[in-house]
Amino acid sequence: MRDKSITRKITQGVYVLTTDGAGCVVDAVSQVSSGSNPLISVAVMKTNYTNEVLHEKKVFALSVLGEEVSGQVIQTFGLNSMRDVNKFSFDLTKEIDGLQVVKDSLGYMICEVVDTIDTESHTLFIGRLIEADCFSDSKPMSYLYYHEHKDELIKVNTDNNKTAWVCTVCGYVFYGDELPDGFKCPKCGVDASLFRRS
Repeated sequence: MRDKSITRKITQGVYVLTTDGAGCVVDAVSQVSSGSNPLISVAVMKTNYTNEVLHEKKVFALSVLGEEVSGQVIQTFGLNSMRDVNKFSFDLTKEIDGLQVVKDSLGYMICEVVDTIDTESHTLFIGRLIEADCFSDSKPMSYLYYHEHKDELIKVNTDNNKTAWVCTVCGYVFYGDELPDGFKCPKCGVDASLFRRS
């Protein structure tokens, strides 16, 4: 394969998919039919906890992310697993029709799963749109924009000349050469294994 980065030029957005008890960042979303209740497809990695939960719950929400979305949304939903962190414990979402949607999004779509297609690495969930709303007409984030600006989106500003440890879940910064024994994030409660040196 000469250069598979050409796939980043496929026009697709960046979304947070949520279901009851799980959520993650996804990009492979498409409208596959029209009408008053169109079908929406989304591909979710099989190794992702959200995939496992969605097979049971059969309903999901897609929050459409804009280019100005908070980096904490990307960090929380894109760089962590619900196996380790309750992503809904932060003030990033609100409940609509029993599902959590990202407050700092352009809007949402709620779908009932009507079919699934099994592929080598992903499950393609096909859902019928049952509820939707638009919060903003701002520019949606594309997959290409996400890759071009990923470092900026999750960057944490720290004081110069100090060793900083950054919580990959909530962004809390601890200054010190090493994290103390038994350290837990005072903001979100995760342990030291979810901190990275900055």
